[in-house]
Amino acid sequence: MTARSTRCTTAKTRTSRLAAVAAIAVAGSMLLTACGDQTESANTPQETGSASAGKAPLFSKLPADIQKSGVIKVGTDASYAPMEYTDGGKIVGIDPDIAQALGKQLGVRLEFVSGTFDGLITSIYSGRQQLIMSAMTDNKKRQEGLDDNGKKIGKGIDFVDYFSSGVSLLVKKGNPQGVNSLDDLCGKTVAVQRGTIYEDTFKAQAAKCGDKKLTIQAFDTDAEAQTRVKAGGAVADLNDYPVASYIAKTSGGGKDFEVTGNQSDVGLFGIGVSKENTQLRDAVKEALDAIIKDGSYAEVLKKWNVEDSAVKSATVNAGK
Repeated sequence: MTARSTRCTTAKTRTSRLAAVAAIAVAGSMLLTACGDQTESANTPQETGSASAGKAPLFSKLPADIQKSGVIKVGTDASYAPMEYTDGGKIVGIDPDIAQALGKQLGVRLEFVSGTFDGLITSIYSGRQQLIMSAMTDNKKRQEGLDDNGKKIGKGIDFVDYFSSGVSLLVKKGNPQGVNSLDDLCGKTVAVQRGTIYEDTFKAQAAKCGDKKLTIQAFDTDAEAQTRVKAGGAVADLNDYPVASYIAKTSGGGKDFEVTGNQSDVGLFGIGVSKENTQLRDAVKEALDAIIKDGSYAEVLKKWNVEDSAVKSATVNAGK
């Protein structure tokens, strides 16, 4: 699987951040805070099931301000099932479940705040959030705060890598245009979420197509891109494999879409953290190693049927 497109600074890596996805009921409550990435919302914060501070093994490793508040604010774009999405007023999914397990090791609450994907890195340096968990691909450009041309556009972030994924094409059920690879898209129109690595992948393919023009329609959300494909205005969307598979399985009772072709651009998703907050980064890394060791990480992946995306140990900035 791959990582959610650049859902922030662009960078072409790991293709593994929805049309009104048919959300399924999910056990376990996740946190929602009162403000989105760029606009205020009426969401109410909810607690992850963290251990009490006194008993949590890694509480003392956290920065003093977080120990005092008992909260880590986590930015996400909750429109990316099954990684993260809203169900019954709660943000649920793979990332919130992993965060819940991390919270038990750290002894603090992880509060998820939903906003636009391309504003998540900015939210770290504005102080609005302290972590990013949003199926964000770890790559060198994001680490260094660079755009596709290598130009500095902002501060970079560090990543604690926790999930492996590749990207897949999502097409209309029955694959009426016979799309089985990126090369099959030349001369056609595709839809994609703006600012993602998926958009980067389509742009690179457009360059390969040359005169046989590939038209790219970019939207604010992946849900809009999916709607375009469903309506026949575009032949394909691009997404992380687990997300594409989930959409194909759930949208319209499995009658709207299908996944086609092989996964490509396999890479790492990372938990984003400010480069200026190495203490928090290292505490999260240690917590991730702890839940890998105690089996709670594997339980989350099994629950969501994504065991193949497991990492064997936590790494920092291992993305390419």
